[in-house]
Amino acid sequence: MPFEDSRRLTGANLFFSATGAVLDAHIPMGDALLHAWRTRVQQAGARLRWLRPKSMARRHAGGTLLAIAAPYDQLFLATEVNEWALCASLVERDPAHWAGLEQSLIAAALDAAENSPQPSSDSRPVLDTASALARFERLASLESHPKLRALLDAAESRQLPRVVDESELTLGSGEGGRTFALAALPDIADVSWRELHDIPTAIVTGSNGKTTTVRLLAACARSHGWRAGYNCTDGVFLDDDALATGDYSGPAGARLVLRERRTQAAILETARGGILRRGIAVSQADVAVITNVSADHFGEYGIDDLAGLADVKLTVAAVVAPRGLLVLNADDAQLRARAGELVRRFERCPPLGWFAVSEDQHTLRDHGRRGASTCGVQEGRLHLTHGGTAHDLGLISAMPLSMNGTATYNVANLAAAALAAHSLGIAAATIAAVFARFGSHRSDNPGRMMRFDVNGVIVLVDYAHNPAGLRGFLNVATHLRGASGRLGMLLGHAGNRQDADIAQLAGVAAEFAPDLIVVKEDESHLRGRARGEIPRILRAELERLGFSASKISMRDSEVQAARHALEWARPGDVLALPVHSTNARAALVAMLEKP
Repeated sequence: MPFEDSRRLTGANLFFSATGAVLDAHIPMGDALLHAWRTRVQQAGARLRWLRPKSMARRHAGGTLLAIAAPYDQLFLATEVNEWALCASLVERDPAHWAGLEQSLIAAALDAAENSPQPSSDSRPVLDTASALARFERLASLESHPKLRALLDAAESRQLPRVVDESELTLGSGEGGRTFALAALPDIADVSWRELHDIPTAIVTGSNGKTTTVRLLAACARSHGWRAGYNCTDGVFLDDDALATGDYSGPAGARLVLRERRTQAAILETARGGILRRGIAVSQADVAVITNVSADHFGEYGIDDLAGLADVKLTVAAVVAPRGLLVLNADDAQLRARAGELVRRFERCPPLGWFAVSEDQHTLRDHGRRGASTCGVQEGRLHLTHGGTAHDLGLISAMPLSMNGTATYNVANLAAAALAAHSLGIAAATIAAVFARFGSHRSDNPGRMMRFDVNGVIVLVDYAHNPAGLRGFLNVATHLRGASGRLGMLLGHAGNRQDADIAQLAGVAAEFAPDLIVVKEDESHLRGRARGEIPRILRAELERLGFSASKISMRDSEVQAARHALEWARPGDVLALPVHSTNARAALVAMLEKP
């Protein structure tokens, strides 16, 4: 088949703020072929009477993506329209080469419908334009859900948030929301609209620091008096109660938070993968934070560089309310450059707030002079300006999360969270009080910069899953090492990264010249790789960089790797242990806390 990935977009996405579908064609795509593809998509959209049947193309290293906007109750059909438009264009261009394409489409469609007891004749795709358009009209009537569409429109007109998945519709959110089965939706007149309302909602995305920023915001919300629901890579929580465990940083986690009737404020971690696969689950938010953009996950879903990754993160701008705030990292060159494209992408741009760690940040001062909200470092203190009022949030070195000011990436997380929290209506004094204590207990931010003292050995446990994160982590570890202390560390990577990205992680480790590197198998994140493959790449790169083989050990699991590092360490040493599996982290913490 000439395409690799055909999927529905159920919320604001990389291409536009509407729902739709996207197809990834992995063939050479000249301008003429792309024009024919797009023309057919527009033709079908007009025939189906889709409002604003627009399309958007994005070229990448492996091919071309074409996204088309479509109503929520036509998304399965939209994927078929996109596939037909591409395949019909290919056959028209080179009928001899693509002679068997229609039969391949039919075979794939019948295979997908094999669980249906009585597949209809419309399960068979057809490339002829007249026949295809007639088929699409029949499929549109089958998929159409007038009640759903009417309720979505009614909620939008009332500026109410909406959350939809394959089985349920939620109108409002948290304590102000009600959820209905799609199979039994009420009429508009039967909905108690006056009982429905929004709750304060923040979205957090970025390459590093998402979970820490989410937890900071949740702590501020709790101190303000709200019951805070939040989702992150560790699960879904209501205050301190776990509603679900595991990686819930995608749409499923956001839906659980927003459908929890006890939630009074929602803090939603929104990872890159969920945005690319399905779009953003929530229809509106009061504030969104982008912590930073750094090299990670290149080669997936057509994203090959930092500019593309920044565009993915900036998708959150599409759901920020007109009077809300989009919080951006002024130290990040990609975010500074790409923020100017938001009006072109989404036909609007929410108010911007900027944070920075650098004391001489020109962008921060310039935006502040123009009245924008800012948060940054001045003479070792964290200063927030919002709504024309300045607030001193305290000495950074006294904030536990900053590790005496050495964890600069956590200083950035504090600044971002301060802007977002104040935008939600939380008082600066409350924020300052939270920052003065958050991080003093390991339970505040589990898995992130956890510090232990084991018989004179300083042990740091963190998530540090990409080069930028690892470099920040090792900077802190280096600051904590005494004059005669040694540095030991773990090194591993998830399997869904390119070989060059894996090698780059080894390069960062080598920069710090540790006395021991335990290369580990990240057994919970193989993601298509064979066991041992990632450790071999890491070890080969370390040796290529001249790292002594005597300082490298190999272990088959994260727990085994951590145990070996602990056995090696002596008083005065520092161990930097990036651990990515929740189960492995729990086992390691139990080991470190054992009397």
